[in-house]
Amino acid sequence: MSCTKPAAGRKLAEGRYFFDEICVGDYLETGSAEVTAELIRQYAELSGDRYALHLDDEAARGLGFPGLIAHGILILGLADGLKFQSPVQMDGIASLGWDIDFTSPVFAGDSVSVHITVTDKRVTSRQDRGIATFKFVVRNQRGDVVQRGTNKLMMCRKGSNQPTRGGGR
Repeated sequence: MSCTKPAAGRKLAEGRYFFDEICVGDYLETGSAEVTAELIRQYAELSGDRYALHLDDEAARGLGFPGLIAHGILILGLADGLKFQSPVQMDGIASLGWDIDFTSPVFAGDSVSVHITVTDKRVTSRQDRGIATFKFVVRNQRGDVVQRGTNKLMMCRKGSNQPTRGGGR
């Protein structure tokens, strides 16, 4: 597919996309995930980040918040998981990194969803691969932006003999 108007900037339909099938401006919307106090506690245990503001309502209130705050990295993980669970899948090989800002706290009881837009593409020195940059905007149930940033994803090109890697991690 050639990336020309009016195709660029389209909402991607359900399906699996190779590097060559997406254009700068294309986007997708994910479903949502609920952030529970138990999920925050489980992440604290798993990660070892047991900072009181994540585990103790009183400590969080003492710092000026209404209650427990989710770890920023937990929300990033949920955003990536929501991308992976989406009916729109990128034929990815490897994530090459993230650049994320935590713009507002996420509290126990909130839910998050993600708007993902293709912002850049380039073919690598290996002609069977390309690197796409995706802008992530994570919002809570009120529509407030809680995180934003980019992820670079190495992807298979259409017609390459690369095996499918399982959903664009």
